[in-house]
Amino acid sequence: MRPTSSPPARWLCVLASALACTLGPAGGQATSLQWEEECYHLRMIEVQRKKCLEEARLENDTAGCSKMWDNLTCWPATPPGQVVVLACPLIFNLLSSTQGLNVSRGCTAEGWTHLEPGPYPVACGWDDKASDLDQQRSMFYSSVKTGYTIGYSLSLAALLIATAILSLFRKLHCARNYIHVHLFISFILRAASVFIKDLTLFDSEELDHCTKGSVSCKTAMVLFQYCVMANFFWLLVEGLYLHTLLAVSFFSERKYFWGYILIGWGVPSTFTIVWTVITIHFEDFGCWDTINSSFWWIIKAPILTSILVNFILFILIIRILVQKLRSPDVGKSDSSPYSRLAKSTLLLIPLFGVHYFVFAFFPHNFKAEVKMVFELVVGSFQGFVVAILYCFLNGEVQAELRRKWRRWHLKGILGSSLKYQHPSGGSNGATCSTQEPAQEGHRGSSAPCRWERGERRGQRSCS
Repeated sequence: MRPTSSPPARWLCVLASALACTLGPAGGQATSLQWEEECYHLRMIEVQRKKCLEEARLENDTAGCSKMWDNLTCWPATPPGQVVVLACPLIFNLLSSTQGLNVSRGCTAEGWTHLEPGPYPVACGWDDKASDLDQQRSMFYSSVKTGYTIGYSLSLAALLIATAILSLFRKLHCARNYIHVHLFISFILRAASVFIKDLTLFDSEELDHCTKGSVSCKTAMVLFQYCVMANFFWLLVEGLYLHTLLAVSFFSERKYFWGYILIGWGVPSTFTIVWTVITIHFEDFGCWDTINSSFWWIIKAPILTSILVNFILFILIIRILVQKLRSPDVGKSDSSPYSRLAKSTLLLIPLFGVHYFVFAFFPHNFKAEVKMVFELVVGSFQGFVVAILYCFLNGEVQAELRRKWRRWHLKGILGSSLKYQHPSGGSNGATCSTQEPAQEGHRGSSAPCRWERGERRGQRSCS
C-alpha cells in the first residue's frame, strides 16, 4: 500500500501550531528562548527537505522504492521487501515526554507502506501525557526570561549611574576610568541590543516568525552580534591595560588609549561587517539567527580568542602582583595599592566569559537549560557586577562623592544662615573660616570661589 500523501506544508503547519500552543507561557507571551528552539528545529526540517528532494532528483532508481520526503523525514531508496527504521524527528522532543522512539516504513512492489506504528503523533509519543512536561518547560522558559529581564534592567540602571559619575566628576577623569566608562557603555549596548532583538524578532506569535526576514529583523541581529563582541573585547582591554600598567614602567597613556579604542570598537566592527557580507551572499534566509552554520565561527572565533588572551593576561597579572608583593623593596605603604589591584583583578574571573568558552564547543541542544541559565540569567547580571566593582566600591569615587556631598551640604547651610544675617564682610569671613573645607588649604573670605579654583588646581584623585 502506498502512503496517503499530505499537503506540502501540512505537517509543518500542524507542528508550528502545536508548538505555539504547548510551548507558550501563561498569558500568551512567547519568549525568545522558545521561538529560538522551535525555529531551530523547523529550520532543520526545511534544510533536510531541500537536501532530500535534491538527492531524489539526482538518483535514478528504477527498482524498489525511490527516496521520498514525507514532510518530516527523508526515507532512503530501498529495495522491495525491506523495512526502513528511522528515529522520530527531533522536533518531537519538544512535544513528547518519551524520547528515543522510532518510526518505520516497508517497501513493497507497489511502493512505500504506511507509517508504522501509526501516524507521527502516535508513533512519536505526542499525546496528552506530555502536557505536564510542556507546562514545566513553559514555566522554565518564563522564569529564564524573567531572570534575564531583571538582570539586564538592574545592570542598565547601575551602569547608567556609574557612567554618569565617572563622566561628570572631573577629578575622576583619567585613562583608567575612561576605559571603565567604555566598558560600561559596551555593557549598556549589550543589554539594549538584547531588548531590541526580543522586541523585533519575537514581538508576535504569528506562525511565520521563523521565516521573518525583514530589514529591521536582520539589523537587530547585526547590532546584537556587534554589541556582544564589543563587550568581550572591552573586557580584553581591561586586562591589557592592567597588564601594561604593571609590566611597563613608562608608557604614554594617551597613545595606548587610542589603541584600546581601536581594539574595543574597531575589531568587533571588522568581524561583524565580514559576517554580515558573507551572510548576505551565502546564507540570506530567515533572520540570520542560525547558530549551527559554519559562518557562525566568524563571530564565535574572535570572542573565544579574546577570552583565551584575557585568561593568559590574568595569569600574567597575578604572577606580576605576587612578585611585587614579595619584593623586599615594596614596603607596607606601597603594598596596599597592589593589594587593592589584586582584589579587583581576582574579581574579574567571572567576567572573562569562561562559561562562553565552555559551551562554545557543545552541540546546540546539549544541556540547553544549563546553557540558557548561564548565558542569559548569569550573563545579564555581569554589567551590574562591573558597575559595583569599578565604580560604587571604588575608594576614589566614594571619597569624591563624600566631598561633593559635604560641599553641597555646606552651601545649603551657608545659604540658609545668610538669610538671617546682615551681609557684612566680617560675618561672611568668620562663617567661611570655620568650615571644614578650609582644612584643604583654602583661605580668605571668598572661600567658596577659592574652593572651586582649588579644585581645578588640585591634583586629580585618579592616578
